[in-house]
Amino acid sequence: MSLVNTLKDLFGKGQKYAAENSDKVEGAITKAGDFVDGKTGGKYSQHIDKAQDAARKAIPKDVPPADGTK
Repeated sequence: MSLVNTLKDLFGKGQKYAAENSDKVEGAITKAGDFVDGKTGGKYSQHIDKAQDAARKAIPKDVPPADGTK
């Protein structure tokens, strides 16, 4: 298996996990954002919120099977 195929497989597994566990992933995004916001003293809250929103939008809602069938 080539490196590219290995990376595609890992990416597919990550997408599948994120789609199946979107509530956990969203919780982790919120927790990470809150942590960073606390460490920066709220100075970058607007930027952190924007990054959290972008991360939430990146969570796949449905992932096709890894074998390419639908």
